[in-house]
Amino acid sequence: MTRLNCHIIPAAEPDSKRLLLMMHGLGDSHEGYLWLPDALQLPWLHFALPDAPDAYYGGYSWFDIFGNPVPGVRRSYQLLHDLLQELHHRGWPPDQMIVGGFSQGGLMAIEVALRYPHRIAGALCISGAVCEPETLIREASPAARQQRILATHGRYDDILPIHITRRQIQQLQQAGFPITWIELEKAHTIAGQTELQLIRDFILSCYESEAPAPQPQQS
Repeated sequence: MTRLNCHIIPAAEPDSKRLLLMMHGLGDSHEGYLWLPDALQLPWLHFALPDAPDAYYGGYSWFDIFGNPVPGVRRSYQLLHDLLQELHHRGWPPDQMIVGGFSQGGLMAIEVALRYPHRIAGALCISGAVCEPETLIREASPAARQQRILATHGRYDDILPIHITRRQIQQLQQAGFPITWIELEKAHTIAGQTELQLIRDFILSCYESEAPAPQPQQS
C-alpha cells in the first residue's frame, strides 16, 4: 500500500498533542523544513514533515506541473488524508493539527482544509494556489466552513503570480470559506522574520480555545 514518507520532529514538551504538518514545494523534501522548529520556538509543537510521492530532480513533487495537475492533486490528497488518520491513531487528534505548506505544499494545504471531513486546528498556505476552485467549492466537506485558514503571497512572485492566487482565494472567500489573505513584499519564498512572525502568530491563534474563526478579508 502506498503511503507517504513522513519525518517526525517531537516537541520539547512530549505530552503535547499539538502538531504542525508542513509540506514542501516542488523539487524539495522534508529536509527543506528541518530548520522550522528552531525558527518558530514553540516547545509544545510537534512537527510532521512528509515527502511528496513523486520523484522530481533530486526532490519530490505533489502533482504534475507539465500536464493536468488534477489527478496528482487528488491522489496526493488521499495520501495526506491517510497520513492524518495515521497521525490521529498515533495520538494527535485532528483538532490539534495544523496543516501547512509552501507553493505546491500550500495548494495541498488548501485541499486538505476544504476536503478533510474533520475540523483541524488550522491550515496555512504560503505562496500557493488553488486547484480548480469551482470544483473544490462544490466538493468541500461539511467541516470546510469551520476551518481556520491563512493564505500569504508575495506581490513579486514570478513563479505563481499573485493575481491568479488572489482571484482563486477570493472565489473561496465569496463561497463562505473563512480565509485570511495577506499580501507581502516578497518573491516566491518565505519572507524571513516578517512572515515567520505571521506564521507563529497564526499558530498561536489556532490554539486559543475561545478564539473565533478568522473572518474573510482582503488586502
